[in-house]
Amino acid sequence: MSNYRIQGETGEWEVVIGMEVHAQVTAKSKLFSGASTKFGAEPNSQVSIVDAAMPGMLPVPNKYVIEQGVKTGLGLNAKVNKTSVFARKNYFYADLPQGYQISQFEHPIVGEGVIEIDLPDGSTKNIGVTRMHLEQDAGKSVHDLHPSKSYVDLNRSGCALMEIVSEPDISSPDEATAYLSKLRMILRYLGTCDGNMEEGSMRADVNVSVRKPGAPLGTRAEVKNVNSLKAVSQAIEYEVQRQISLIEDGGEVVQETRLWDPNKLETRSMRSKEDAHDYRYFPDPDLLPLTLEDGLIERLQKELPELPDEKKHRFMNDFGLSLYDSSVLIAEQSRAQFFEDAAKGHDAKLTANWVINELLGARNKDGKALEDSPITAANLGGLVALIQDNTISGKIAKDVFALMYETGKAPDAIVEEKGLKQVTDTGAIEAIIDEVIAENPDNVEKYRSGKDKLFGFFVGQTMKKSQGKANPAIVNEILKKKLDV
Repeated sequence: MSNYRIQGETGEWEVVIGMEVHAQVTAKSKLFSGASTKFGAEPNSQVSIVDAAMPGMLPVPNKYVIEQGVKTGLGLNAKVNKTSVFARKNYFYADLPQGYQISQFEHPIVGEGVIEIDLPDGSTKNIGVTRMHLEQDAGKSVHDLHPSKSYVDLNRSGCALMEIVSEPDISSPDEATAYLSKLRMILRYLGTCDGNMEEGSMRADVNVSVRKPGAPLGTRAEVKNVNSLKAVSQAIEYEVQRQISLIEDGGEVVQETRLWDPNKLETRSMRSKEDAHDYRYFPDPDLLPLTLEDGLIERLQKELPELPDEKKHRFMNDFGLSLYDSSVLIAEQSRAQFFEDAAKGHDAKLTANWVINELLGARNKDGKALEDSPITAANLGGLVALIQDNTISGKIAKDVFALMYETGKAPDAIVEEKGLKQVTDTGAIEAIIDEVIAENPDNVEKYRSGKDKLFGFFVGQTMKKSQGKANPAIVNEILKKKLDV
């Protein structure tokens, strides 16, 4: 159980959170039709007669979408059901042409699973997944194109969604954002959803309730369609405070659906949900139960990529990286690959530092993706090699890195061109140190009379005279011998 507690006027409160995430399946066509799923097309230009619910049209399941669903179940360490059933979920909405949504109810394609989340304090926690089912998306109502009319765009109608439902195991805003981040990461690694929350291909419904520690579960409110990690955290914080204040003032939390207002930073009531909607689910008479072919699950299991948590634990075990460094590197598949390519044959910890602190820092500053980096993985590995074999110092390496970033050139070419090779010739370094000692007799006297801190002054003067090229370890060694006589 999380130690996250909220202090109210009547003592401490615990927070209980469950999430329902809708993730659009990465596929070129829809769940039951061949219409395109491409984002950003002209309104109503990607609508088949099935999506528009023309009379007599029969849905035909998209085999590729089904396989994407199975892969997702395997990636969530969940039980994949060989037989599942598509049902009709009946409700009226202007952009739902059929008057029902084809979804799954009692028999979903994926059952219980688990997701390991990484928390800011360096700990991990397992969050249970209740189920994952496939369903078709509704269309989209557009209300801001006319003063008195709404427009309907059916491009999204029939797109395949995965609804991933968590157990109420989440106990804080940090855990909620960690869960959503990890889920998005897994889906991206699998290639089953692009996780683009801005485009609406991944959105979360967040169920929030509060209770006194150890008390039964409180009444929950559901915040619908939250579409960013920041908004999830803010919506939970607001909703928790709203519910605690309401209860402590003598009121009661009503089971309802609420919307998050990102401008006012508050949730507002959308509709009462005191009794769950009666959607009158029944098996879709146009669709037989979905039975997976023998060997399909085993085949897809073999095709799975190395998933984020496997990669994270391998980086920690094989490369000796910290949980923090490993978590940063696995956040994107391409980033993890870049690191592995750069670290081949080099010091992995040193390489990780250069990827995380320097390269990612520079890319974030420019607001650009790592994939477009002017520094290749091979060249970053080359820079690490030059530090490792003492060709250049860590300080000079930063200058070389800046030139690599600016020009895209290889590190050894820059070192050669600029004459930046580290001086490791003890004779040459000794000559420079002799000059520094001769030029500073007063400080030599003070150092020898007990002012040890002056040692740094002599190191600095020596490095300055060598234009930063002297090997610091050799400088320290020779200086000590000469000054401690």
